[in-house]
Amino acid sequence: MTFEDTDFRQELLDLKNPLDIKLLKTFLNSLGFDYKPEDVEITMIIYNLNNEIVGTGSLNGNTLKYVIVAPEFRDSTAFPLIVTYLADKALEKHKQCFVYTKPDTAKLFQALGYSLIATAEPLFSVLEFGYKTIKDYQHHLKKQKVKTTTTNIASIVVNCNPFTIGHRYLIEKASEENELVYLFVVSENLSAFPFEIRWKLIEEGIAHLKNVKMLATGPYIVSGAIFPNYFLKHESWSLISEKQAEIDVNIFVEYIAPVLNIKKRYIGCEAYCETTAAYNTAMHKILPKHNIEVIECERISANKDFCKNDYISASKIRDAIKKDTLKDVLTSLPECTKNFLLSEDSAEIRLKIKQRNGRH
Repeated sequence: MTFEDTDFRQELLDLKNPLDIKLLKTFLNSLGFDYKPEDVEITMIIYNLNNEIVGTGSLNGNTLKYVIVAPEFRDSTAFPLIVTYLADKALEKHKQCFVYTKPDTAKLFQALGYSLIATAEPLFSVLEFGYKTIKDYQHHLKKQKVKTTTTNIASIVVNCNPFTIGHRYLIEKASEENELVYLFVVSENLSAFPFEIRWKLIEEGIAHLKNVKMLATGPYIVSGAIFPNYFLKHESWSLISEKQAEIDVNIFVEYIAPVLNIKKRYIGCEAYCETTAAYNTAMHKILPKHNIEVIECERISANKDFCKNDYISASKIRDAIKKDTLKDVLTSLPECTKNFLLSEDSAEIRLKIKQRNGRH
């Protein structure tokens, strides 16, 4: 598909054409970005009248990615052409869209009506645009707020892919030590277990805890908008993980914790996943500065004779499903998850896990 402009020609990239992808990768690599076509739904390219690439932008769901214009064309209409086209496409299906960019280019998006949500210098800023904003999410949280007699209010963010007795232990500990616990469940469906299933298993597994309020994270806590698979070619993965985590935690302290009067955040120890460890580090670094206590709990074992590598982990459950050794990890599961995994209701999920190559 081609669109005409007096100065530029716009095209949609054929994501199945290796020559087109190679051409775009060369352009983005020269500007410090590593393009991954499998992480986008559409990509558009702008050429000048000499048929040279001027800029590009991609869209995955409601998130703009790889919005790049060559330095010599950054004062032209190329940038607004790319952003406007992608935003229009995003808003056809979604009520809002997000962009994840470098702080020094955030002002360019703001000039086009985007609102800055959070920044983690020197790598990342997150902005949004559309009919719904983070203020709408705050309004939703206000309606879910539970009255308390004290300020002893805690929070936990979980994915539970699937729900284990390790998750239950952490939630029970927080419940016992606080008047109220807000339990945020990651709502984005990027995990093996769909959100509806994860929510149902958690709800059943903690039904005995009357002071735990479950909430969906929406697009503002551990979501693809905040943690897009978006790599800067010349930066280390450890630094990228650190700054992505800081973005998420900054959003939590500025927009979410104040609305619900959250004073504590419970987390599990993490020595195995680099991304989660970076997240924990960011919480220890940022939350205390905002008078939010971080309580990091040791992982528990499913067996009495605990050893270092005997910790309970949702990834171990998925690995056992993949290897057809689920019976070996049943002691790590509460009855609700165990019954579900041993039933035909989970057959489709188990099949997908066996066919997947990724970690989640």
